[in-house]
Amino acid sequence: MAPFGLKVIRLALAGLSTISPHAAGRAAFRLFATTPRRRPASVKERELLARSEGWMRQAERVPLTFDGGTAVAHRFAARPCAPFAGRVLVVHGWGSRAAYLSALTEELVAAGHEVVALDLPGHGASRGRTLTLPMAVRAIDAAWQRFGGFDHFCGHSFGGASLACAALGLVPGVPAHRPRRLVTIGSPSEMTWLFRDLGRLLRLGPKAQGALENHVERIAGAPLSAFDAANGAGRLAIPMLVVHAEDDKEVPALHARRYAAAGSNVTLEWANGFGHRRIVSAEPVIDRIVAFLAEDGRRIAA
Repeated sequence: MAPFGLKVIRLALAGLSTISPHAAGRAAFRLFATTPRRRPASVKERELLARSEGWMRQAERVPLTFDGGTAVAHRFAARPCAPFAGRVLVVHGWGSRAAYLSALTEELVAAGHEVVALDLPGHGASRGRTLTLPMAVRAIDAAWQRFGGFDHFCGHSFGGASLACAALGLVPGVPAHRPRRLVTIGSPSEMTWLFRDLGRLLRLGPKAQGALENHVERIAGAPLSAFDAANGAGRLAIPMLVVHAEDDKEVPALHARRYAAAGSNVTLEWANGFGHRRIVSAEPVIDRIVAFLAEDGRRIAA
């Protein structure tokens, strides 16, 4: 968000708060849930999108429908000449798209996986301009039903948090879907931090902040504290790889440490120097993810 635009929004919310803190909280939520424009915002993003075009054309595009929205899945078939390594669901972060994860999906297919890369609502090829965590989890549920389940989950940022919540069954009315292995990359560990961080960014007063959190809880159907993936990661009892950079300026490293403290099933790998966005395309990170998922195949074969 540009500094001038942020200043205008803060002033507008402050003025609205004096009239109705409830209205200010709802307005703050609408700002949060409105997805950014899909057009690449930088030269690097345009170059990345251009490089991914050939690869994305190889995918089968599968529309998904769920209660409250639609999404698009991109299915990359496993290579017939390689031993099958399992089906992986890959989910991007906020403001991203499946195409931006092409380096990761290409390597997963090369390693023998069938890969389904999801464009969340309001992102990539999916329609809409709104996305919430419950919508993301319902989209994951729709993909699970459509493709007959997944052996592995792998998600970046908001996508990783959504996959963790889907595995734990934290969204009311959506069944838990537990893969054999789970990978998160630069992902938040709980939603209370997310909305309190939003409140600090927008400089909401206590009453407007309370209204924001109450509105989120009404939409989600559960208290914000219930959406704590790190709190439940140990109960998953499946191997989980958490990749994070200590220099991540968008999702603090404390989230990775919270995941790591959840149980012995969680492995934390630092990818320092790659920040929040470059981490998902970094060769050492992709190599580590491929190796982690390959360990599952070796365990089954044994």
